Amino acid sequence: MDFEHAVAQAASALAEPGQPETGFRGIERALAGLVGHRLFTLLVTTEDRQVQRVYTSNPTAYPVGGRKAMAPTPWGELVLGRREPYLGRDPAAIRWAFPDHELIASLGLGATINWPVVYDGRVLGTMNLLDREGAYDRRQMELCRPFAALLVPAFGRLAA
Repeated sequence: MDFEHAVAQAASALAEPGQPETGFRGIERALAGLVGHRLFTLLVTTEDRQVQRVYTSNPTAYPVGGRKAMAPTPWGELVLGRREPYLGRDPAAIRWAFPDHELIASLGLGATINWPVVYDGRVLGTMNLLDREGAYDRRQMELCRPFAALLVPAFGRLAA
């Protein structure tokens, strides 16, 4: 799928009834065709430094709901603190970033792109793609940027 078609697909999904689920699913499908992923999740941040999963492509391993505290970590400082995306290309990068790295590895996942969803200087949450080791590079990471921006309205409502 080309970039323009992927953005149009995601934007069309955001206009359909059944939000935010319909929009989330449309963004997931657009990114699957454009960049690829084996796991796609969306996390919303809360005022008390917690995150809550609001969408997942794998509800068995990573169900929607529940909150967890975001303890200070280098990944958290980068993505949530400095509002920068994270590109992890291999299992070592997954281990560095995530305490649940063993579960991630058990699913055959060894690369990640994490984009902060930011509005007015505030991180509303993150958009997370995971795939096999070596699946992502900087170009693919940058292709994700506009899709994180498309999440701002829904995340703003959910994080309020």
